[in-house]
Amino acid sequence: MCRHVAYLGPEVPLGRILLEPPHGLYRQSWAPRGQRYGTVNADGFGIGWYAEGDPVPARYRRAGPIWADQSFTDLARVVRTTALLAAVRDATLPGADGEAAAAPFAADRWLFSHNGAVTGWPGSLAAVSRTLPPLDMLALEARTDSALVWALVLARLRGGDPGEPRGRAGRRTEAGQALADTVLEVAAAAPGSRLNLLLTDGETIVATAWGDALWYLAEPGRRTVVASEPYDDDPHWREVPDRTLLAASRTDVLLTPLKDPAEDLASAPPEERRT
Repeated sequence: MCRHVAYLGPEVPLGRILLEPPHGLYRQSWAPRGQRYGTVNADGFGIGWYAEGDPVPARYRRAGPIWADQSFTDLARVVRTTALLAAVRDATLPGADGEAAAAPFAADRWLFSHNGAVTGWPGSLAAVSRTLPPLDMLALEARTDSALVWALVLARLRGGDPGEPRGRAGRRTEAGQALADTVLEVAAAAPGSRLNLLLTDGETIVATAWGDALWYLAEPGRRTVVASEPYDDDPHWREVPDRTLLAASRTDVLLTPLKDPAEDLASAPPEERRT
């Protein structure tokens, strides 16, 4: 369900990452090589990028397939950036939300995408959704599992301890914790969900591999790319193990295992399993 990619590195045209690679996101919209669920990503697309001197990203989103947008190739040729997040969508359920349901979702300095699906949606997350403030629920961009997962992540990002560091390393730590906690919460409520989440603030990339493939390409000090699948045949691409949190900058990539709550439940004594 969906393909996404995030980039940090030297300034390049959007097309250098999305159009020019032989298996870039543009081609992945109709011919992905590593997509395990679904075949065609034609239910919308979006790109978010950062301009020099402005921490708030710009977005370009459409409800239709990326290959049908005749303006996008011109945009991708001339717009340049040092950081982006882009996605092509294969909808979990048909809906009328159109462009609003296309990633990346955005708030403040953050861009977010979800590759996967929440099992039992929407009923499985009814209890989880009640933990959000009413205004957060009213502000959902779309009636989709991805939009609700984003709201859960954003609530954690905005609810961090004001005394915590907010430098680059501090933001990466807070973002990683927000993604990890959200994945574990959703996985506990909806076992079997696929929760590959991708988040960037233009300086760091944080992602989870949970039920679907995730890869990264790192040239320390130069560029870092995190994607659902490699966009070319560079031998330096590395696959992220399942149930893993990835936290990256332009200089390093850190991988941290995540423990499935279902495993804890299975190993608990019978009396604990019933509670």
